[in-house]
Amino acid sequence: MNKKWIALFSHTGSEIVNISNRLDRIPDKIITNQPPGGDIIHEGVRDVVYSNTKPNVMDYRRLLDEDAIITLHGWMRIIPGSICKSHDIYNLHPGLITKYPELKGADPQKKVFDMHNPPSHVGCVIHRASDEVDSGEILMESSMNNSYYSEKRLTEALHEMAGYMWVSFLEDKLEC
Repeated sequence: MNKKWIALFSHTGSEIVNISNRLDRIPDKIITNQPPGGDIIHEGVRDVVYSNTKPNVMDYRRLLDEDAIITLHGWMRIIPGSICKSHDIYNLHPGLITKYPELKGADPQKKVFDMHNPPSHVGCVIHRASDEVDSGEILMESSMNNSYYSEKRLTEALHEMAGYMWVSFLEDKLEC
């Protein structure tokens, strides 16, 4: 039996579209602070919740099922620790924080180009969500040589890597 999947995003939701197409499965619920329109992310999803305010502990308890797999796709909110401990919540971070902890937080691709000595390797990690930014247990990591001379190209390459990592991770977790 397939597990319930809840996906949260704050940006475009394009990553969820790509993952859904590869898995041939859409999330059971989407939570976003982006209003409907323009993108196809909401197409076919029966349960979409729009939250323009920062959810508190009670909001998360109401919105998230304890037996669901919950994935964060650019969800630009810190989830309270009590919620992280009681739910299966996972985040993908497009920065190789296992080697370069300074890449934690927003815009790791920009940070790579701002570093005095840019890292020789770049990559992504999937980690358990915690109440500290990008600090949960690392469950999956992928890296490649840093041969990128533009932030845009690095971002595109990491986005592609992220899609493959999510699919591999979720095939197992969701029992697809």
